[in-house]
Amino acid sequence: MAVEAALVALGANLPRADGASPRETCEWAVRALSRVAGMRVLAVSSWWESAPIPPDPASPPFVNGVVRMEGETTPEVLLSALHAIEAEAGRARPYPNAPRVLDLDLIDLGGRVQAGPPVLPHPRAHERAFVLRPLAEVAPGWVHPALGLPVEALLGGVEGQEIRRLGAAGQG
Repeated sequence: MAVEAALVALGANLPRADGASPRETCEWAVRALSRVAGMRVLAVSSWWESAPIPPDPASPPFVNGVVRMEGETTPEVLLSALHAIEAEAGRARPYPNAPRVLDLDLIDLGGRVQAGPPVLPHPRAHERAFVLRPLAEVAPGWVHPALGLPVEALLGGVEGQEIRRLGAAGQG
């Protein structure tokens, strides 16, 4: 296996059973990602707060970020590790786009384009400010493997989506 670059999006908008806030859960998930066999975390974006997509007035805002990793893995092995971390956090999947304790999405792995599973690159990543803004922080110049467009160009397509950068830990 060759060393692969991976981009993983993190999101949460419900507290964990132990009372950890969505942001604390995302920070916990970064530590869990650093323990994925064969992989190492290279960069972690700022934390961002975004409105749910599709809009849901009953759903709290999400905390989002992106982690850049590298190592020797396959899409299937990495996706399995992401699902195990979600399960450890207490993720439930009652219906599509439901509020969640933790959501980990494999956005890109080594520039692969595959129909799945898993689908790579993530099929909606280019439509989501909550993915693209933090992704641009950890992988400036990243080019969407299927569209051939750099992240900076893709950002123009998500203008108007509700999102704001959060302060440092303890500052909002």
